[in-house]
Amino acid sequence: MSADARTASGVAPLERSERPIDPGVSIGHVHLKTADIDRVHHFYVDVLGFDVIARLPQALFISAGGYHHHLGFNTWESKNGSPPPPGTTGLYHVAIRYPTRAALGDAFRRLVAADWPLDGFNDHGTHEALYLRDPDGNGLELCWDRPQAEWPRDAEGRLTFDNRRLDLEGLLKEGA
Repeated sequence: MSADARTASGVAPLERSERPIDPGVSIGHVHLKTADIDRVHHFYVDVLGFDVIARLPQALFISAGGYHHHLGFNTWESKNGSPPPPGTTGLYHVAIRYPTRAALGDAFRRLVAADWPLDGFNDHGTHEALYLRDPDGNGLELCWDRPQAEWPRDAEGRLTFDNRRLDLEGLLKEGA
């Protein structure tokens, strides 16, 4: 693959669109249905530490660092509802990216203190991740990205994801 086919990060895509999207595009926020505003408030604010930007009787908007909202929740169509049954389509997980390994370690310490269960954890080479479910059963990935220069790549510059065991003890110590 020629160097001009690589992205600004140096990653060579496996397939390139004939009309690529603007490389400055990013995902701004996620809005989820919830069965119970108080329950998600407790988890996202009291356990994970997000700030409340706006709270209505049927909606909650939260963020980190003063953004208008990273996550929104509402009960407009879902009050007292149940998660979708297994085997159906829908959201697999939302990734919440922390700026450093220490910040991810702090999130892990919060989960341990709240006795919140993990579904799994992994070191993908590009990033380290904790997997869990929020109070409504939505999948969450709490992660931090390694510097792009450290991402594993093949000879063509394509990413090669690892599947290594995450050092949970080291992550806890880093979050202290």
